Amino acid sequence: MLIADRCAVSIHYTLTDDAGDVLDSSAGREPLTYLHGVGQIVPGLEQALKGRAAGDAFRVDIAPEDGYGPRVDSMVQVVPRAAFQGVARLEPGMQFEASGDQGALSVVITAIDGDSVTVDGNHPLAGQTLHFDVEVTAVREASAEEVLHGHVHGAGGHLH
Repeated sequence: MLIADRCAVSIHYTLTDDAGDVLDSSAGREPLTYLHGVGQIVPGLEQALKGRAAGDAFRVDIAPEDGYGPRVDSMVQVVPRAAFQGVARLEPGMQFEASGDQGALSVVITAIDGDSVTVDGNHPLAGQTLHFDVEVTAVREASAEEVLHGHVHGAGGHLH
């Protein structure tokens, strides 16, 4: 069976950056299982998987526009320390949920200067080319319930 919309797909992958450093990998774990065609993985990888079959192995480079998007400078802001009420100690690298014009947004503290805290709402991989080594381990037709729920059930998927 070839990968197409409404297929349950399992892959093993290794994601590296331009320097070849491993950013994420399924090695030593269960394969990643997802429902194809509903945006559960980055668009460029989903497109590269379309038409492939179990047993296929390949390498693909995903441009930022087809991955986590370009970096957006306006998503880096300086906010007052008072915005973090109830948090006794702030450090660069800490992650928080913030409310923005478009709803909840995950931000990371990148710098602290006195009472000013710089936060970045960009995805950590925004602006980066993603390099994937992928092996397709399984492809099957998704059940009607999986399609309705928008995710794969059972092993490697959602349990409920």
